[in-house]
Amino acid sequence: MQNNKMDTELKNNILKTGTTIIGIVCKDGVIMAGDRQVTGGNIVLQKDFRKVNQINDYLVISWTGTVADALMLTKIINAELRLKELKAKKRPSVKEAANLIAMITFRNIRQPSMIPSIVGTLIAGYNEDGTTELYSIEPAGGVCKVKDYDANFGSGMPYVLGVLEKEYKTGITVKEGRNMAIDALKASTQRDVGSGHGIDVFEITKDGIKQVIEQEIISEYRDRK
Repeated sequence: MQNNKMDTELKNNILKTGTTIIGIVCKDGVIMAGDRQVTGGNIVLQKDFRKVNQINDYLVISWTGTVADALMLTKIINAELRLKELKAKKRPSVKEAANLIAMITFRNIRQPSMIPSIVGTLIAGYNEDGTTELYSIEPAGGVCKVKDYDANFGSGMPYVLGVLEKEYKTGITVKEGRNMAIDALKASTQRDVGSGHGIDVFEITKDGIKQVIEQEIISEYRDRK
């Protein structure tokens, strides 16, 4: 009886993906953004953990889920993409990278394990022909090309989707997308207990990848008037 209770509590904590990640498709590129808070159940474990990362010269990845699985997935993807490039003598496309992540995610979630791998991923990048793409890989391994915006399955998703649905228009620029991402992250960090303490925003265009926002959220105490 006790073992069943512990197993239920463990799975419930694992499935609480305390994160906000955002991907926005623009006419001249892609915006990727995320918060920096790491939680373990009801405890804030880390306040400066970067959830949006450039993994090579042309790809940016962000994820929601268990930290250990996400970090391991990122290492595996980076190595596998490098091997594919060496074998094929050409750089894998953004679509190929997304499908590789989806395959690994699908396999990991279905392997018998006491602690299942739970990771949802957004990946964006630019191809050798200059085109930019954004893909979303859900925790069960399904992959889809994003045509407007997505927040995967982070706990902040309900808060950011409302903002993005209201503000997003086809043909927006990366500058406009950057401002939308900031607004959405602010909404999430104000209302979602699993998100906060900082934000990172990346621009992915045909000219390359650039981190344009790196901010810390600081608590401030004021006297009531």
